[in-house]
Amino acid sequence: MSPRLRQLPPIAGARILGLGSRQPQHIVTNADIAARGVQTTDEWIRERVGIVERHLAREDESVVDMAVDAGAKALADAGLAPAEIDAVLVATCTMPSPIPNAAGQTAERIGVRGAHAFDINAACAGFCYGLGTASDMIRAGSARHVLVIGAEKLSDWVDPTDRSTCIIFADGAGAVVVGPADPDERPGIGPIAAGSAGDLVDTIVVANRHSFIRQEGQEVYRWAITEIAPVALRALALAGLTAADVDVLVPHQANLRIIEAIAKRMRAAGARDDMVVADDIVRSGNTSSASIPLALDHMRAEGRVGSGDLALLVGFGAGLSYAGQAVVLP
Repeated sequence: MSPRLRQLPPIAGARILGLGSRQPQHIVTNADIAARGVQTTDEWIRERVGIVERHLAREDESVVDMAVDAGAKALADAGLAPAEIDAVLVATCTMPSPIPNAAGQTAERIGVRGAHAFDINAACAGFCYGLGTASDMIRAGSARHVLVIGAEKLSDWVDPTDRSTCIIFADGAGAVVVGPADPDERPGIGPIAAGSAGDLVDTIVVANRHSFIRQEGQEVYRWAITEIAPVALRALALAGLTAADVDVLVPHQANLRIIEAIAKRMRAAGARDDMVVADDIVRSGNTSSASIPLALDHMRAEGRVGSGDLALLVGFGAGLSYAGQAVVLP
């Protein structure tokens, strides 16, 4: 008879313990883009995507540099030492090369030794996939504390003369520390609602290592305003919640018009009028997998959200991949 394998004792649930973020210091306004010869104006950009400015990294400022800073801040916010982290997950699609991964380098520089370390490439949905993975790892008993980081340097992959992309994409990193929920409290991270629309894979692409990112903006827009609100509602249903329970809606910061359309559909489904809606896109641009944790950290710093608020996160982008979950803010 085969020996019976032992499983680690499961944990009832996970929660977010701390937040951190990093943006490059260099700010590029809409007027700056127009001044370098791109056929656009401040008014045109604001009207179509809602962006006023974005942060771009220096040439010598890397994805890993930003991930390290955001991750270290999240650790400090959680009150944990690097030695207490069992896994580091970095969601990114903009590393200059696939090997070595960002997570291993980030863990080493933060001082996390011997931990699980791997990257997740689900583009703009990557952070939500990472958060779901971290929660599952903790609930299964394979980790106690997980550092999840979304970090992107999209400026390395954007043609500065392409109006369809250079006005949108930006750089930055956001991070959370995930740990076990206390035995006497409810889980703070709900089940993930995720999927993909592979038939639309060609709408956002980088053709090869010598290419810039290209997207079919109108097609992605139509898909997002139709398909993402139902994903958000499914995440709520999986967590046993309704739209009326949501205090904060944090969609991926892709385009202010998409965000407004998702919020409108959520309110039509019962969300409250006082539901706070993230609009970090206005000052940060589209930072892909970094956008959701970056927005959360900024909103907390601005006093727009508080500890215990129920936030609904939903990421979507190239792939086309999407994922969402309900979380309780630390």
